[in-house]
Amino acid sequence: METLKNFLEFEIISVGEYKIRVYTLVTILIIFLITKLVLFLIKKTLFLKRRFKKLDRGSAYALFQIISYVIWVIAVGFILETIGVKVTVLIAGSAALLVGIGLGLQQTFNDVISGIILLSEQSIKIDDVLEIDGDIVKIQSIGLRTSKGLNTNDISIIIPNSLITTNKVINWSHQTKKTRFRIDVGVAYGSDVDLVIKILEESAFEHADISDRELTEARLVNFGNSSLDFQVLFFSKNIFRINKVKSDIRRIINQKFTENKIAIPFPQMDLHLKSNYTKIFKEDQ
Repeated sequence: METLKNFLEFEIISVGEYKIRVYTLVTILIIFLITKLVLFLIKKTLFLKRRFKKLDRGSAYALFQIISYVIWVIAVGFILETIGVKVTVLIAGSAALLVGIGLGLQQTFNDVISGIILLSEQSIKIDDVLEIDGDIVKIQSIGLRTSKGLNTNDISIIIPNSLITTNKVINWSHQTKKTRFRIDVGVAYGSDVDLVIKILEESAFEHADISDRELTEARLVNFGNSSLDFQVLFFSKNIFRINKVKSDIRRIINQKFTENKIAIPFPQMDLHLKSNYTKIFKEDQ
């Protein structure tokens, strides 16, 4: 027992009044392990609550992130106290330094505050599909300073949190699990309008990712310069891969138009020559 006591009180580092003994390192290790254990139990509890109380994944993740940040701050405070650093004195003494650092890291602090807002407000959650600066991004994680997302090209994107909170962002997943989309198409004048509408609606609903057939609707929207302009509107849950869905539907439409001899026109321009210019042209020859 005496040997263990001597081992724990053995000084590893001694700088002035500050001395780090073996038991100091053991205490730090215990604080670290207890913190990890507490976070593990909280995470298990949250996801268990999610299963029984239908707490969605995004809400559970946001709540866990906030709790984990608070617990780690407390744990770091205990570690500093264990080493012999008075946290209150440290904060008071470094106030001027923190002001200087704050001025130099304004954008970083802005991102951190934005991260806290995102996690507490929960306007953006995990698996939400966002449109940011024209890019479609599926959120994979929300951190304290940055968030990570996946775009439609399967490229991972790191997004500063302030970009989400200060810019205009479209959240395709915010209101409902499915969203309404449209495809524009033009057909030649003289085509059977009723047949075109029928083909467009059938083509859209033939796709496996389209839901609510009664809400799938085709419309004649305009008399264009060289075509009758139609729209087909449909609902889909596959928001993130909607460009692939639209491509598939366009292929079906094109196939059905070919089978029914319905032409998709292209812009044409007619050139008319006046008779006097024609005469001058012939004389020059």
